[in-house]
Amino acid sequence: MAKTPREIVDEGRLGGWQIAALGMTIFLNALDGFDVMSISFAAPGIAEEWNVPRDVLGWVLSMELIGMAVGSILLGGMADRFGRRPTILGCLIVMAVGMVMAPTSTDVTQLSLWRLLTGLGIGGMLAALNATVAEFCNARYRDLILPLMLIGYPLGAFLGGSLASIWLADGDWREVFYLGAGMTVLSIPLAYWLIPETPDWINARRPANALERINTILRRFGLPDAHELPAPPKEKPRASLVEIFQPPLVTRTILLTLAYLTHVTAYYYFVKWIPKLVVDMGFDASAGGGVLTWAMLGGAIGGGTLGLVSLRIGIRKATLIVLAGAFVMLNVFGNAPPDVAMLGWIAGLTAFFSNAAAVGFYALMAMGFPSRVRATGTGFGIGFGRAGAAMGPALAGILFARGLDVSSVTLIISCGSALSLLAILLVKMPGKGELA
Repeated sequence: MAKTPREIVDEGRLGGWQIAALGMTIFLNALDGFDVMSISFAAPGIAEEWNVPRDVLGWVLSMELIGMAVGSILLGGMADRFGRRPTILGCLIVMAVGMVMAPTSTDVTQLSLWRLLTGLGIGGMLAALNATVAEFCNARYRDLILPLMLIGYPLGAFLGGSLASIWLADGDWREVFYLGAGMTVLSIPLAYWLIPETPDWINARRPANALERINTILRRFGLPDAHELPAPPKEKPRASLVEIFQPPLVTRTILLTLAYLTHVTAYYYFVKWIPKLVVDMGFDASAGGGVLTWAMLGGAIGGGTLGLVSLRIGIRKATLIVLAGAFVMLNVFGNAPPDVAMLGWIAGLTAFFSNAAAVGFYALMAMGFPSRVRATGTGFGIGFGRAGAAMGPALAGILFARGLDVSSVTLIISCGSALSLLAILLVKMPGKGELA
């Protein structure tokens, strides 16, 4: 019996061009992390030049997260309708425009709008990237490659923060955005060259000359040709956003989205409040930045480690383990002594577990939806997760304002990771080795 394109990719080895394409997705995900960290470094210069109060500056910092949430939900579906490759390229162009125009802003309103546009592009691209990586990987290494792609975020944040601090030493805040814009513009031709359309999308949508297009990609990856395509589904494809809320996907959609949202609420509380909490202990702002840097490094290591562990025990079991570790370490951090060196180690270990769990969710969402709605399903989950990213720091601020101490606030918010663990236990994923 002739093998399907999915079976050919699953059973084949990872060729050089596949590895290059997957490496490009790591770089693209790092752009997200760079951009998030660079705005944090640029914020003091923006506030000083325009005399921006803290409450207004907070909205500027949140605009990209808002755009990412909307972009993941609305633009993620474009990758299922028009293809992974054109969506990635289109979103990169949107990102480039936003990052090029941000330093030309003359007031907070203009800057906020350009940051919102940048976030829209990043959100849509993340959903398309997640689906692309899942469909380019073979069965043997999928549990490893998906987490490796996602550690691009903390690596980009770590390296971006380091580069931004160097650039800001001799220039103004605008140069940080020009650096990010340059990298984004450079990535467009690289992505066009290295990332083809996925055979899964072509097989699901059946455009003209589908078999020939699939075989061209398979040959590029050093894989054998597909001799025929499986029979198309008898049912007419439904709207992607409608399908993920109909049986048999509705329960999986709700549980994966809830799990991701509740965990990243706790994770982003931890990441966003680290510098302030360290300063409140009596240390200077540079100490707070140093602890945050350790956290970013720990998060990157955690994401890579999750991939290696997943090869042995599977992504679901690995994610459950790191969720439990995240709950424990968040509360260790909430009760940490006022010692900068100790705080750095605790923050690094907390981020190790917390970011590894966030990485696990991306992999679970990519493998939990069939190819025809994969970008829509992951985009929906990521989008609402970004809402949790904005909600966590805000909820902490409300609790602190009510007089609760760090230990109590951390215990309350860390329950999000515990709820997430419960949701993952309840969700029914496709069988082992099956890419739905």
